[in-house]
Amino acid sequence: MEKIYPPDVYVAQSSPELGRGVFANRAFQQGELVDVCPVVILLKPLNQLPPRIQTLVYSWSALTDSSTPSTAVALGYGSLYNHNNPANMRYQAFDDEKVLRYYTVRSVEKGEELTVNYNNTGGAAQSEKDSWFSQHNIDPVVS
Repeated sequence: MEKIYPPDVYVAQSSPELGRGVFANRAFQQGELVDVCPVVILLKPLNQLPPRIQTLVYSWSALTDSSTPSTAVALGYGSLYNHNNPANMRYQAFDDEKVLRYYTVRSVEKGEELTVNYNNTGGAAQSEKDSWFSQHNIDPVVS
């Protein structure tokens, strides 16, 4: 397993409506690895988890093409990234290492908030549907 070093990011207030977010501490190039987060795998389908936990986890079975329903809690900054569509990052699961890797999909400036797309269970930065918020009975904040 590779060593996991702290990413070059920081947590700050995104907006009063969004709460905390994760921001770039330096400029990142398109396709650059930003973060590697270890995950804790929960062997339960999403709908069997408490509602608040459902808003913090990733669909591990969808990301790893597993037939066993499972979700993952991302440690580190992984569960703090706010949503955008399109987002400026994509994420990818590595089942053998039990980590999520976050990559930029475009250049990101120093001080810019880093985002992922909550709607795309496959980790892509853009999604045609915006159903995640309605599934969790959350009114989305549009920035």
